Amino acid sequence: MNSSQTEWAEAEFSRGWRLILASAFGVGFGSIGFVTYSIGAFVDPLGREFGWTRTEVQGAIAFGVGLGGFLAPIVGYMIDRHGGRKIALWGLVGVAVGYLMASASQGSLGYFYLAYAAVALLGAGSGPVSWTRAVAGHFHGRRGLALALTLSGTGMAAIFVPPYAVFVVENCGWRVGYMALALLPMVALALAVFFFFPDRSSPGGAAPVHARTLTGFTLREAVSSYRFWLLLASILAMYIGITGIVPNLIPALTDKGFTPTVAASIQSGYGISLIIARLGIGWLLDRFWGPGVAAVTLTSPVVACLILMGEPSYATALLASVLVGASAGAELDLLAYFTARYFGMRNYGRIYGLLYMGVALGAGLGPISFAYLSQISGSYTASFQVALALFAFGGMSILFLGRYPRGDFGHEARPA
Repeated sequence: MNSSQTEWAEAEFSRGWRLILASAFGVGFGSIGFVTYSIGAFVDPLGREFGWTRTEVQGAIAFGVGLGGFLAPIVGYMIDRHGGRKIALWGLVGVAVGYLMASASQGSLGYFYLAYAAVALLGAGSGPVSWTRAVAGHFHGRRGLALALTLSGTGMAAIFVPPYAVFVVENCGWRVGYMALALLPMVALALAVFFFFPDRSSPGGAAPVHARTLTGFTLREAVSSYRFWLLLASILAMYIGITGIVPNLIPALTDKGFTPTVAASIQSGYGISLIIARLGIGWLLDRFWGPGVAAVTLTSPVVACLILMGEPSYATALLASVLVGASAGAELDLLAYFTARYFGMRNYGRIYGLLYMGVALGAGLGPISFAYLSQISGSYTASFQVALALFAFGGMSILFLGRYPRGDFGHEARPA
């Protein structure tokens, strides 16, 4: 990168740092950010009060995450046409409403699922499609790093939410626990409105899409490309494995003799490594061939599965959590980066939204599938064996994406 390109990249950050901060909080406490990380604290308390099995409680994620993913293409279309600021901010309010509904559960599993469906439906606009569209459209020279910083919001949620939820549930009960969760998207909303998310007319804001000169694939062209389906298959495999392990990690570790508090501290290691890996991946993507970087990172949870199939100590269980976190830290960043790099920014919202359905489908299937496998087999060993195979496939298949397309998709003219 020559001096003029370096200056251009630095100018991007000087204009857009507030957008990154707003988007990081939105990603972390939006409709997808902490649904998976929080439910582990509620599995056994809800089971004791209502007699629900772990599989039944984990089934809520299929509504809270899976349903939201199927709305992602619609959200993406709206963002491409109208911009994402209001859509994202109102979505945060919808997430809070859904968790307040969950706190009012009275033993009806259908109502409990409806509350998580409300998180997905009312909060759909607060998903990663909104935040990554704004950031990817603003940054070019340091796009990988900018997306990494934005998506590190999920790492922030993974570090903070499990011990936060466990503490509130153990001391105040699960109903107050859900009320405490409802506060988090409102905190993100307040920060975004008053401090970080500038109006589109400000220097750090994102201009409406029609005001930019964007290039790239049409939606039809993208779906006709083998790369689209390869990315979708890899994402689906990885997210079934990642989200199968993460919400089941606290129950799996308590089955092995760890206390809920210690198990939550182990799961927090996932969030720390997620942030570190995400930032590292962002730095590497700006300098090296992305699929090569992805293959190394996404296969690391194979080792984690081998550890969790045994009788891990605190240190080895923490290592397993860290390895899964490193992979999760890479996956969303890679999806956003590869969507922009291989397909361009012209229809980013719609293409990313369709690909994100793989994330949502995997996130919806993983927790309930792993909980069910443990229920019928008597342990989580079979679940970790399935996860090992999924990580191996998802990580290595990404190598077949091939070279980046020629040209500079999705950007306004900039210094050469």
